[in-house]
Amino acid sequence: MRRARPDRSCVLLTGVLCGVLAGALWGMVFIVPELLPGFSPVELAVGRYVAYGAISLGLMLPGLAALLRRLTPEDGWALLRQSLSGNLVYYIFVALGVQLAGVGPTSLIVGLVPVSVTLFGRRDRGAVPLARLLAPLALVAAAIACINVDVLGHAQAAGGALATKLLGVACAAGALACWTWYAIDNARYLKRNPQFSSAQWSSLYGLASGLVALPLGLVAVLMHHAGASEGPARDWTMFWICNLLLALGASVIGNQLWNVASRRLPVTLTGQLILFETVAAMLYGFAWRGQAPRLLEVVAIVLLVAGVTWSVRLHASPPPAQAAPA
Repeated sequence: MRRARPDRSCVLLTGVLCGVLAGALWGMVFIVPELLPGFSPVELAVGRYVAYGAISLGLMLPGLAALLRRLTPEDGWALLRQSLSGNLVYYIFVALGVQLAGVGPTSLIVGLVPVSVTLFGRRDRGAVPLARLLAPLALVAAAIACINVDVLGHAQAAGGALATKLLGVACAAGALACWTWYAIDNARYLKRNPQFSSAQWSSLYGLASGLVALPLGLVAVLMHHAGASEGPARDWTMFWICNLLLALGASVIGNQLWNVASRRLPVTLTGQLILFETVAAMLYGFAWRGQAPRLLEVVAIVLLVAGVTWSVRLHASPPPAQAAPA
């Protein structure tokens, strides 16, 4: 007896839910640099990914030898480039952006990932034609324009240093480029290599990130001792608590959820779901500062959610040429 294939709408809903939950967990990464101002972005990245590597090693230890024997040189290269682009380099840029420009502008610039991923992934299998996505993408672009107008205007009114803000914006743009490349490369690689489950690839990805982070940690320690000076307090207990929480929540669980979404959804839709990381980061920022969102921030969040919801509906419905006859 043949097994019934899962309903397309059920597969889509599962992928969307996993993507939304991953975004909610990833939103935490924008708050930690504000919690730990005494640590450099490199130290923050190293702490998070060493912890991620250690947790991943513990999770995969029973079957580690068998799993490593299955790896090919191509798999190793994929893990190396994705751990750098999607984890270490990306998070260094994010931490720099948050420390120089703040949570708001950094999270919203990284929030352009849905647009960039959609544009670069528009030729992938299952992607909705770009012409059909122009309207929801316009809502996304309007949302990002609203929040950036609000943030820059608020910074000028508060007398913030424009050069510092611009450097933070440039770092956020670097994070955007890293994550765009990672999201497309990871989704394509998982679809081409079904021999690895989402959990296995997430654990391998974490182990690779931890191994790459170790030499960076040595560099960070040497840099700190060479340029030691007065600055914010360095609370190492809080440092490891925050990084362990990030490693478990944002990295281990969040990445596994994202891998599930990447297998079930076309790249043009997974790109849209990254917006929930931006929304979560903004909400966490409001809660941390104890402030209500300003009007343009509320408008931006509404536009973001509306754009993503519209995009999901477009992916769930057949194109006009394939619609069932009346």
